[in-house]
Amino acid sequence: MKRDDEWRQKLTPEQYRVLREKGTEAPFSGEYDSVFDPGTYSCAACGSELFDSQTKFDAHCGWPSFYEAQPGAVVMTADDSLGMSRVEVTCATCGGHLGHVFEGEGLGVPTDQRYCINSVSLSFKPDKAL
Repeated sequence: MKRDDEWRQKLTPEQYRVLREKGTEAPFSGEYDSVFDPGTYSCAACGSELFDSQTKFDAHCGWPSFYEAQPGAVVMTADDSLGMSRVEVTCATCGGHLGHVFEGEGLGVPTDQRYCINSVSLSFKPDKAL
């Protein structure tokens, strides 16, 4: 685990606000909301692989949405802040705040889950062309 000052040196101010202070980026502002290229999404803080692009879908919510995380990659915790009941999603490796997961929305995905993830919490590595 890094100290607070080390995270501030490594991350941009916006990444720090979201990943370390549990902030949220504005909807439709993130660079990965409309990206559907094949590849892998990793934690912007520590580089751990989190989501495969095959599980990404367009939920029209303004944030990148996935229906499944890679096994063991994330931790889910009850979040009753802001007067609502949600489930927070954090990186299992570094504890960075990624977003929230919602269930039962009927969006037609295999798990009936929507991992609503801040773009600024992610980095994307495209698959290499064959």
